[in-house]
Amino acid sequence: MMDIVTTHTEPRGLQRRQLAALAAAAWLPGLALAQSATAPAGPLVQVWKDPNCGCCKDWMAYLETNGFRTQAFDTGNGAIRGRLGMPQKYGSCHTALVGGYVIEGHVPAREIQRLLKEKPQALGLSVPRMPVGSPGMDGPEYGGRKDPYDVLLVAKDGSSTVFQSYT
Repeated sequence: MMDIVTTHTEPRGLQRRQLAALAAAAWLPGLALAQSATAPAGPLVQVWKDPNCGCCKDWMAYLETNGFRTQAFDTGNGAIRGRLGMPQKYGSCHTALVGGYVIEGHVPAREIQRLLKEKPQALGLSVPRMPVGSPGMDGPEYGGRKDPYDVLLVAKDGSSTVFQSYT
């Protein structure tokens, strides 16, 4: 009789350990998910654009893959560009706001991150017009073409300097 009890006790012990291990394995991914859900998110980029503009959507998706959160306002960007003080000569198809800075056009994420880190006294950044090869203007329909362009640091008085060149 002792052998039977010992034989049955051991598998029950193994079952308990196996169940505990399975429960822990099921619980840990939930814990990781909960931690990532509460992890601080990247800066919010509010974007004013035309609701039908594909390159604006592509730029926003690009920003999201580079650690930013985005919020779209499909109302066009002419009025907000004026209200935020970005001169028309720096205009593009979308206007954004992040960390108190105006972002006009297809500005690379790297330059936005640099702007937020360095915090210069400026209105913001602009990539005027819509240069092919800039983020959002680099899809397969452009056949790998990359036109040179400058990211401009726009001062509050409307003047600008080159923040970064892409050639």
